[in-house]
Amino acid sequence: MTTLRLGTRGSQLALFQSGAVANLLRAHADVSCEIVVIKTSGDRLADAALAQIGGKRLFVKEIEEALVAGSIDLAVHSSKDMPVELPPGLAIGAVLPREDARDALVLPVGVGRVPLDEGSNGSAVEPLRALARELGDAPRIGTSSVRRTAQLARLLPGARFEPIRGNLDTRLRKLDEGGYDALTLAAAGLKRLGHGGRISTLFPPDVCVPAPGQGIIAVEIRSGDAAVRRLVGPIGDATAAAALAAERAVVARLGGGCQMPIGAYAALADDELAMTAIVVSLDGARAARAKVTGPTSDAERVGTRAAERLLADGAADILAEVEQTRAAVEGLQP
Repeated sequence: MTTLRLGTRGSQLALFQSGAVANLLRAHADVSCEIVVIKTSGDRLADAALAQIGGKRLFVKEIEEALVAGSIDLAVHSSKDMPVELPPGLAIGAVLPREDARDALVLPVGVGRVPLDEGSNGSAVEPLRALARELGDAPRIGTSSVRRTAQLARLLPGARFEPIRGNLDTRLRKLDEGGYDALTLAAAGLKRLGHGGRISTLFPPDVCVPAPGQGIIAVEIRSGDAAVRRLVGPIGDATAAAALAAERAVVARLGGGCQMPIGAYAALADDELAMTAIVVSLDGARAARAKVTGPTSDAERVGTRAAERLLADGAADILAEVEQTRAAVEGLQP
């Protein structure tokens, strides 16, 4: 029996994801799986804000190095953590079916849900006002994402967005102990770890556009390893793969990387992808938006077209401003 070594981070969510991949591989092939936990730079710098330490790529770097070196046979990632340009010799071998891609708002324990469905006139304006009333004038919202901060700053102008890191249980504990008035998190992680009941509000993709790849688990392999490619192929989901290809194409054309205020979400309907994409200034004051549809068979082209429309709407200027702001902040670091 073949034994596959699956490289992963040691976080709660990462171990859940690698376990899900291992179970699927055992079910579809005559293999055993060994989970290999690899501590990444992002894990070692657990108290630093992501934007200050180089973004989420730090959560895959050491795992990819182990894959290239042959220390592991495949790597399991949250696809939104992966750079759009993979290291030479690596490829995405399969992606699992997508979990809920939306962003979620979590309120302290004991506080009920705040529905964010469209109002009777087809607008989300009234529900957003209700949410703002629930949160108060200047709520402290914990988030590790500049994308969420930038978009939600437009919706909740009085909010103070404060960084938060750590496992999901740690974040929820900090919230319930009064460190924050609310958290924004990916709904997928909450649901996968059995905390779906803590979700107070789900932001519709048009209201807060998800991160490219959000909710999709990716299996990374060595591009020349035909044997592993054959083993992981049957566990892949074509719909999620098409959506991921389109969303990653948006980032690739924009030249953006991790921890940039870029949202891209592709939904499948009748063999067509409906893409929504956005680039937002850090303060939420300016935004470029695009909506594009196209055939699933041409997913990357759909994403590229969406990016072209974003650029025509001023996305390049917004991203350049983000880079300048970040460079200025880094220049002030001791």
